[in-house]
Amino acid sequence: MTKHIHLLISFVMLTLLLTSCSTLHKGIPDGPPTQSVDITKVKDPVPHPLKLSHYGNPSSYVIEGKRYYVLKSARGYHEQGIASWYGRKFHGHSTSSGEPYDMLSMTAASRTLPIPVFARVTNLENGRSVIVRVNDRGPFAPGRIIDLSYVAAKKLGYADKGTTHVDVTALTFDAPTKHIQFAAQTRKPHLYLQVGAFRKQMLAAQLQSRLAKLTHQRIVIQTLHYLHHPIYRVQIGPLAGVKESDKLQQLLKAIGLFDPIAIIS
Repeated sequence: MTKHIHLLISFVMLTLLLTSCSTLHKGIPDGPPTQSVDITKVKDPVPHPLKLSHYGNPSSYVIEGKRYYVLKSARGYHEQGIASWYGRKFHGHSTSSGEPYDMLSMTAASRTLPIPVFARVTNLENGRSVIVRVNDRGPFAPGRIIDLSYVAAKKLGYADKGTTHVDVTALTFDAPTKHIQFAAQTRKPHLYLQVGAFRKQMLAAQLQSRLAKLTHQRIVIQTLHYLHHPIYRVQIGPLAGVKESDKLQQLLKAIGLFDPIAIIS
């Protein structure tokens, strides 16, 4: 009986930790600290080898009916997409790794990276770059790939507007990580939603026709060759920004098209 109780307690603790800071306290408004922060005094962490956390690293987990799969290794991870941030609403609450969230530390949340791990995040709209330690799960809002702490978002220059386009590269020590220099963009990156990818062009055309009845946005079919076979990708855009992307994703969800991928070019 005692063994079963311990197992039950462990399961409950694991479930609570996996929900992460960014999934708790829905409906409560988030925001920056109540006092000003001098970000020049906040230093990026110095990457070094890390041991995996005892918590927050299952092979997969389910949030709001959707299953997410945690990567076995962060090696080679590189992705571009939309970043958001979280602040005082979650300050002091447990992250998925079990440590308390600190909005004034250089940390972040990822749905799939093993935790903890260091990552370089670059704002593609201004060229600024920071290093963060990923120690939490999230974000679970559609289209986002990473949730930064308030101070990390402030250093990247997007805390005031909430979201931005970023490049995320995991920093691992089992292989050298290439450092990519990003200049400030001379133009704003273009944002697209990829709704589907097919081996048959006919299926892509059918989805394109279906989407044309739903939105006035431009819908294109792009051809990508993979292992000598064509892949037909259906994309909507370019979109005006993240707000328009979020609104469009709600429309897509209403007709049964879930989880479009945000593409930045």
